[in-house]
Amino acid sequence: MVSTTERDGTTWYRCEECEMLFDAESDAKTHEENCDGEDDSPSYLQ
Repeated sequence: MVSTTERDGTTWYRCEECEMLFDAESDAKTHEENCDGEDDSPSYLQ
């Protein structure tokens, strides 16, 4: 599930599995569908 948080007057979308932040809700949802819940960098960025 994606949650929202506000920092510096901007709304951010947070993956509840790994707590990574995104500026677009669609990006957060796409990430979360592929998230394995680890705090390490996602494998698709390596």
